[in-house]
Amino acid sequence: MNMTRRQLGLLIGATGLVLAFPMAGFAAGGTLDKIRAAGTVTVGTEAAFPPFEFVDESGQIVGYGKDILDVVVQELGVKLNQLDLPWQGILPGLLAGNFDFVATTVSINEERAKKYAYTAPIANGQPYVLVRKGEATETEDGLAGKIVGTQLASSAEPIARALDERLKGAGEGFAELKLYTAYTDCYTALASGEIDAVIQSLPSIAVLVKEHPDTFEVGAPIETGVQWTYQAWVTRPEDADLRDFISQVIYKMRDDGRLYELQDKWFGFRMEIPDEGYLPPDAL
Repeated sequence: MNMTRRQLGLLIGATGLVLAFPMAGFAAGGTLDKIRAAGTVTVGTEAAFPPFEFVDESGQIVGYGKDILDVVVQELGVKLNQLDLPWQGILPGLLAGNFDFVATTVSINEERAKKYAYTAPIANGQPYVLVRKGEATETEDGLAGKIVGTQLASSAEPIARALDERLKGAGEGFAELKLYTAYTDCYTALASGEIDAVIQSLPSIAVLVKEHPDTFEVGAPIETGVQWTYQAWVTRPEDADLRDFISQVIYKMRDDGRLYELQDKWFGFRMEIPDEGYLPPDAL
C-alpha cells in the first residue's frame, strides 16, 4: 500500500499550457480552447488514493479516476500530461495555474464549492470509520477516547474535528487527532497500532477492507449533517466551459453504462450519479 509521492516542490515547477484556439459551443480563448490548440492537457493528481488514483507495480498511475480521465482525454483529442503531486498542493496549484484541472477525487463541501467549479460527481463519498479487524463499534460515539487519524487538508479533517468537538461536549472526545500527508500513511499507522481508527470516504475503505479482510474492518458511518457527500473533479471558477465539457463526458459514460462498469471493476458495487442536488447552495 506504500505509494511513492513527489515532494511539494515539484508543484511549483509544473506549468499549464496557454495557447488559444476557438471551439464552437464554448467561449473563445478559454482553457478548453487552449488545451485543444496546444494538443496537450496537464492535470494535477494525487496518485495515493486507491482505488481512485494510485501507482501500480509498473510505476503507472491507474485506478477508477484514471480510467475516466482516459476517456475525457480521448474526447478532447489531445495528449495527457498527468502530474503526481501531494494532496496539500493540489487545489492551491490549480488556482495558481500550474495545471489545467484537477483529475483527482475531491469531496464536495460548502467551502470548496465557493472557490472551485465542480464537475459532475464520479462517486458517493459518505465518510465512515475504518478500524482494525474485530474493533468496530456500532456508532461514531465509539471513537471517544481513541486516537483517530485522517489526511491533512482533506474533506475528512473538518468532519473529524467536528466529531471530536461533539464528543467532547458529550463527555469525552478523541484521545488525539493525528493528520497524515496521505491516506496510505493512515492505513499503515492503523495496521501498526499507532492509531485506533481512520475517518475516510466509504468507497476507498470498502476496497481496502476487501483487499485486506484480515487486517481492516469497516466501522460506523459518520453523520455529517449535510447531504453533499459526493466526490468529483474541479476546475478554476473561470473555466466553466472546461468543467461542463468534463461533466458531459461523465454523464455520457453514466448513461451508456461505462461508468457503472468501471465502478464494478474498481469497487465491486455501484453508486448512482445524480444530475442535480449534489452541490451546496451558492456553488460555482
